[in-house]
Amino acid sequence: MRRTVLPVITASLLVPLLAACGSENGGTGSQAGEERGTTRITVLAAASLTDVFTAAGAAYEKEHAGTEVTFSFNGSQELASQVRQGVPADALVTADTKTMDGLKENTADAVVIAKNRLTIATARGNPEKIGGLKDLSRSGLKVVLAAPEVPVGRYSQKILDGAGVKVRAVSQEPNVRAVLSKVELGEADAGLVYVTDAAAAGGKVGTVAVPDAQNAVASYPAAVLDDSEHREEASDFVRWLASPKAQKLLRDAGFQAP
Repeated sequence: MRRTVLPVITASLLVPLLAACGSENGGTGSQAGEERGTTRITVLAAASLTDVFTAAGAAYEKEHAGTEVTFSFNGSQELASQVRQGVPADALVTADTKTMDGLKENTADAVVIAKNRLTIATARGNPEKIGGLKDLSRSGLKVVLAAPEVPVGRYSQKILDGAGVKVRAVSQEPNVRAVLSKVELGEADAGLVYVTDAAAAGGKVGTVAVPDAQNAVASYPAAVLDDSEHREEASDFVRWLASPKAQKLLRDAGFQAP
């Protein structure tokens, strides 16, 4: 009797359990169907594009129902490393052509979507009275730069060398946003950043312009990754970055025409 009753009880207990599972699985299937109707593309983008691309992604999604854009922002050298390691992504936008050129075996043809220039970021109000590049070599001044392998770090060194200015940086940061943060937090008196990043700080830092004759031009190429699982959608997004609407967003953020 014990051997007979136990299976019956177990089966009776399983009936509502199976019914509940069936209902849950039905819901999951429906959700999966909704997910299948949305294509998600991942764009690896230079840290200096954080604000403008967040806005651009929202604008793009409004115009392209069924496509969702996710961004991963970091220093261009770190993004390149991710591409070489095979991190799943669909498109890449770097802050220099050198990094993109080094990934020709991993990308389709790149197109420059914007340009940028550098400026000196200072503490709010410029209490150290920094007037130009030469002041960055002053004794006791805490200057922070991006690391030399980072595009903005290379641009910074280029303009400092061109001006004959030697700077002993108190730290070398992995991307431009980290440089800006050091100045914002008062951990540095000054740093070289992109004009657009200083503008995005919204008054949290001061700025000292670098004359065009002493400045460097940063180009931002965009390309679809060969390993993209959504090449058509990624290609459409890269093309859209050159559209009037996207270009207006970039101009409004302080970027220059490509």
